[in-house]
Amino acid sequence: MLDETINNDDNKKQHYIDEKTHKRINKNTPKNIDLNLIGYQYFEGVDLLKIEGFSHATLLAVISEVGLEGIKKFPTAKHFASWLRLTPNNKISGGKVLSSKVPKGSNRLKIALRNAANAIGNLKESTPLRDFFHRINFRKGRVSAISATARKLGIIIWNMVVKNIPYYNPENYLYLDEKRKLGIVKRIRKQVSKFNLKPEDLDFSTT
Repeated sequence: MLDETINNDDNKKQHYIDEKTHKRINKNTPKNIDLNLIGYQYFEGVDLLKIEGFSHATLLAVISEVGLEGIKKFPTAKHFASWLRLTPNNKISGGKVLSSKVPKGSNRLKIALRNAANAIGNLKESTPLRDFFHRINFRKGRVSAISATARKLGIIIWNMVVKNIPYYNPENYLYLDEKRKLGIVKRIRKQVSKFNLKPEDLDFSTT
């Protein structure tokens, strides 16, 4: 069904993206379907899978529960997060916040985003979202960190889809060997700068 919808839309057929081999494929993921490409085409060139912790299951939940046109109906990212029931319901009296609990109630997309947030919290490599998760976790505990990160994911999704703002992860999911190479290069540059070394000092050819 997804393939037919995309292939019949000339505006989406033009989009193409390379496969993401670092994304884990869940056993329940439909076989013989490139969800990476489908998601990119469905959201008209917006690559939601660039978000760390965002799995194929999360992508399918966004498509099936709200979809491209559904997200665009929300006037702001806050409205979208509120619809997801991820925005704290602040109770204020005399200028003091008495309670800021997330409203009860759930849907499949909220659950999917909370699962993605939990996966982000388990990441070993430092990323903007992972660091955000751990800051909240340190102050308020893991449950609050999952809710806050899930809400942030909702905000990011809205901005990516509606405002076409790409998500930027500095490390950009470099493969392990690439990360090691990057670390070695950084250390070498630091030493070169520290000792004011020149290429000829290291017997490097400049040609």
